[in-house]
Amino acid sequence: MARTALVTGGSRGIGEAISKALKGAGYDVAATYAGNDEKAAAFTEATGIKTYKWNVGDYEDSKAGIEQVEADLGPIDVVVANAGITRDAPFHKMTPDQWQEVIDTNLTGVFNTVHPLWPGMRDRGFGRVIVISSINGQKGQFGQVNYAATKAGDLGIIKSLAQEGAKKGITANAICPGYIATEMVMAVPEKVRESIISQIPVGRLGEPDEIARCVVFLASDDAGFINGSTITANGGQFFV
Repeated sequence: MARTALVTGGSRGIGEAISKALKGAGYDVAATYAGNDEKAAAFTEATGIKTYKWNVGDYEDSKAGIEQVEADLGPIDVVVANAGITRDAPFHKMTPDQWQEVIDTNLTGVFNTVHPLWPGMRDRGFGRVIVISSINGQKGQFGQVNYAATKAGDLGIIKSLAQEGAKKGITANAICPGYIATEMVMAVPEKVRESIISQIPVGRLGEPDEIARCVVFLASDDAGFINGSTITANGGQFFV
């Protein structure tokens, strides 16, 4: 029987590549999205992967959504906390709302996604928790105090969950992508994009599929001894 995987923010960008790769590896996949109904419907039509709409920043909404996924597909064995937003501004111009929106989605959203699943994983003696963090959570970034804080916090969540889940067969790991050729990055003006690429030793942006392949490995039985780790997938731009 195939294992079930949940990917938050799984119908677009890196999340879309992750959802497709997990399906290709034999998982039953559910992908969440926040608001783009048209894109989610097109994604489901193209891939056959069911999409579910909920706000990861709201605990009760997440809990209800997860219960629906498990009713449809069975117990969730693999969770990929990928959903994230940016509300960029220099710190002196950043508003409390810009801070809180990013905290709610990128940091509290990880808690809201993993916490409802944790008891079931413990009971079944198996689980894979994978959080998509960011290079900017490792090195910081101008204009992203809020985003960098959440992505650094996600790494703390993973290191702690790894210790708590280990004896119950649950691993928790993170991936920190660098600059990836998603719609968001490709929409950046060409000169800015060229400046970014000039800082990447391999001389190019990453591809969403390269992050997805990392996820598929961490989700597998072969990765059972990898726990509390962070994979930096940034083309050599930053070393920890």
